[in-house]
Amino acid sequence: MKKIMLVAVCAAFYFSCQEKKQEETTVAETTNESNYASFGATINEEGALSSEEMMQKFNGLKEGDTIDVKFKSTIHNVCQKKGCWMTLDLADDKETFVKFKDYGFFVPMNATDKEVIVNGKAFVSVESVEDLQHYAKDAGKSQEAIDSITEPKVTYSFMADGVLIAK
Repeated sequence: MKKIMLVAVCAAFYFSCQEKKQEETTVAETTNESNYASFGATINEEGALSSEEMMQKFNGLKEGDTIDVKFKSTIHNVCQKKGCWMTLDLADDKETFVKFKDYGFFVPMNATDKEVIVNGKAFVSVESVEDLQHYAKDAGKSQEAIDSITEPKVTYSFMADGVLIAK
C-alpha cells in the first residue's frame, strides 16, 4: 500500500513539473515575438512621438500643466539601487526624469543607452535641493558632486504607466 502511494505521489509530481515546463516555454516564445521588453501597463509602439517632438511639448508646458503622451527616446541613466527611475534624452541636450506610476514597477539597472518607449503623463516640476541630492546619491555620484547641488532645478518630468525597452 505504501509503495502504491509513493508511486502515485511521484507520478503526480513528475506530471506537474512537465506542465510547468510547457507553460514557461510558451511565455518565453511570446516574449521573443516582440522587439521590446514590457514593464508596467501594456503599451505598443504606435503613435509614439520622437524625443524632438516631446521637447516641443515640454517647451509648451508651465509648472502645474500635465499632458498624456507616449514618446520614444534613449535611456541616459537608470537608478542603480532598484531601477526605480530613469532619465531619457530629449532634444537640445536636455533630458526628462521618469518615475513609475505608484512605484508599481521597475526597469533593469543595465538598460542605459537602450531605446525606450514610455507612456504616461508629462509635466514640468521644480525639484528641491534635497531631492536632487537624493537622486545623485542613488545614481552613484561622488560626495563632492552631491554637495555641489545647492539650487533647485526646473525639471522636465514624466510619470510612466507603461514602458517598452528594446531587447
